[in-house]
Amino acid sequence: MSNTSDARRGEEQQPAVRRVTVIGTGLIGTSVALALRSRDVDVTLSDPDDACLRLACDLGAGRPLPKTTGLPSPPADLAVIAAPPAVVPAVLHEAQQRGLAHVYTDVASVKASVLAEAERLGCDMATFVPGHPMGGREKQGPGAARADLFLGRSWALCPTDKADPQAVAVVAETARMCGADPLLLEARAHDRAVALVSHAPHVASSAVAARLLHGDETALALAGQGVRDVTRVAGGDPAMWTEILTHNAAPVAEVLHAMAADLARTADALSRVARTADDRTREPVCDLLERGRSGHDRIPGKHGTVSRPDYTVIPVVIPDKPGSLGRLFAAASEAGVNIEDVRIEHTPGLPLGVAQVYVLPAAVDTLARALAADGWSVHPGV
Repeated sequence: MSNTSDARRGEEQQPAVRRVTVIGTGLIGTSVALALRSRDVDVTLSDPDDACLRLACDLGAGRPLPKTTGLPSPPADLAVIAAPPAVVPAVLHEAQQRGLAHVYTDVASVKASVLAEAERLGCDMATFVPGHPMGGREKQGPGAARADLFLGRSWALCPTDKADPQAVAVVAETARMCGADPLLLEARAHDRAVALVSHAPHVASSAVAARLLHGDETALALAGQGVRDVTRVAGGDPAMWTEILTHNAAPVAEVLHAMAADLARTADALSRVARTADDRTREPVCDLLERGRSGHDRIPGKHGTVSRPDYTVIPVVIPDKPGSLGRLFAAASEAGVNIEDVRIEHTPGLPLGVAQVYVLPAAVDTLARALAADGWSVHPGV
């Protein structure tokens, strides 16, 4: 159970998912609901916070689940529990006792502790398929939800050996309906993986951002896109992330200790550089930077490929006005050039910025000429 093809094995006849109940209308729950509503799924919503529930309903994510203790008629095909890890097992147990659905899943970012507590509570593990969509934002609440949040993302499924194969198929199909790619793996392997690619990086981002508290106004005025990129996820909810980290404490601690060792070696080397002109003292610094670049290159790119083509970046000056980015994309489309990626760097104090447009090398000249003819300030080769 280690790759996407496993999730698809035996699912030639994909199950129909027509009715879904989402319990929890925060960012992830509402995004799941919006994605399913875009596929004409009948979605009912539940949340202990009435304000969040009303907003999610007003956004078109679904309709309120009746607050009754009796059995719904009929049960939903699937219930998605979008709640913090600490409360998922209790919510699951209550939902199963009510008979809300035929199949149940969750979206918490840790799995082993959730599974252990669910089994301790006596939950029906045949109908429970723990899940974790690898999509999110640093913003929270239903107002930040997006129907395309999971588009092209992995969606981890961590069923136990007690799980009914049909239940696994239902959750995998739901992930695909949200635009994601289901990936089957064991719960502890999942927790080790997210410690490396999500949880520890969040702590590292927060550590960098915390240093900014000691910066003066001059330093902050010099903040560019680099520090914004590194610290973006540090804007997440501290209470939520404290719970996530403590539920995955051992794997995260292991990664952080390794990071700390790298940083300590680099700091010691830089201290020696400050005291001596011996070039050999720079070796640990170069080593970390080289390993960092190699690690970055391993991150899957477009379409999930690890070996990515070498895109060429074309800087284009873009006005900070409504519709500017749309006009840029339209001009590229008319030239028959696909924009593979785009980054925008705003110019402080000026009503413009620079769009870094990524294209295949063969398309550079075509796009540069087309944009220049359309009146854009284009700077290839910069």
